[in-house]
Amino acid sequence: MIYTQYFDQIVKIHERIRQYIHETPLDFSSTFSSMVGAQVYLKLENLQKTGSFKVRGAFSKLTSLTEEEKKRGVIAVSAGNHAQGVAYAAKVLGIKATIVMPETAPISKYQATKSYGAQVILYGKFLHESMKKAEEIIREEGKILVHPYGDINVILGQGTLGLELLPYNPDIVVVPVGGGGLISGVSIALKAKNPRIKIIGVQSSASPSLKVSKDLHRLVEIEPSFSIADGILVKSPSELTFSIIEELVDDIVLVDDEEIANAIVYLLERNKTLVEGAGAASLAALLSGKIRVSPSDKAVPILSGGNIDLSVLSRIIDKMLFKNKRIVKVKVIVPDKPGYLNKVLSRIAQIRGNVIDVIHDRVSSDVKPGYTKIYVMFEVPSGEALSDFMYNLAIDGIEAKLVE
Repeated sequence: MIYTQYFDQIVKIHERIRQYIHETPLDFSSTFSSMVGAQVYLKLENLQKTGSFKVRGAFSKLTSLTEEEKKRGVIAVSAGNHAQGVAYAAKVLGIKATIVMPETAPISKYQATKSYGAQVILYGKFLHESMKKAEEIIREEGKILVHPYGDINVILGQGTLGLELLPYNPDIVVVPVGGGGLISGVSIALKAKNPRIKIIGVQSSASPSLKVSKDLHRLVEIEPSFSIADGILVKSPSELTFSIIEELVDDIVLVDDEEIANAIVYLLERNKTLVEGAGAASLAALLSGKIRVSPSDKAVPILSGGNIDLSVLSRIIDKMLFKNKRIVKVKVIVPDKPGYLNKVLSRIAQIRGNVIDVIHDRVSSDVKPGYTKIYVMFEVPSGEALSDFMYNLAIDGIEAKLVE
């Protein structure tokens, strides 16, 4: 194996940067173990400084610079987590940092990056467009590029996460993949000591460039589309990360936004853990059965980041509660007379439901004169309670229909 020669460097980097980073917990989950059919341990890198693994690679790169390079300052391109990692590391080490972020970057990540004292420039829709702006600044000002995944120092810095997993002897490690920096570093660290460990990468179906590249055994570019996993929307991995992944990674699987959203909500509700879309992709792959496991397998999904925009999180929670019929919307058409709405609301109270919204519609074509259509959205305690509610309305002579 060509790249396992870097293992000793990862160990040295870990010694160099450990004063600046957290060794994040590995948390066994009985809930997810039961759901997945394996022993599931969550690597909580969402609890890392700046909220993601990216700070590891940032410190690795910045502590390797010469004094002359530090004076020139650094520049990075990122949708958020790499931006925050570089900005924070630069602040700690006293280095000036410029960060170019796509205009679509989450507001929370933009604000967090600025809070670390970096100069932030918004440019382009996707990362490869932001990179063009960074290259222009490098030509003009001579700044040192801290590439998110195309730099061996950054990759080996991310590999320090793999060192933290080695004492636990995992069988399967599941890693979210954008440009491939994290999975490359983790693969080097793990495979050097135990080649039998399976490394599975997970990409968003909205950005499958690495999956396609690995299947074809050649590097390809694919324009990303929208996904809640904004941290792994990358047009193409680098030549460096692809060569490592081609040699050391066992497989790449894809998950969609529905599966990622489901994992985010499960992590919040069952594990009290806040994870962003990219960070939840690894667990999503296990929960959706995309990865084959056995009961004896010790499976470690890396929850790579927790920097989720709260407005996005709110919409995800509402969406998943509605999908799982814990929030429902019911349509009824009743005479537009006093008392009928009260009958509906009384039946909701009877099953201990909680009303969220009520909307009247008297003008649609399917509403006869003298009648009104009412949409009621409410929380329900169980599927059985919902059935009772629909049955009781039928007894009242009110026809109700669930709005899907």
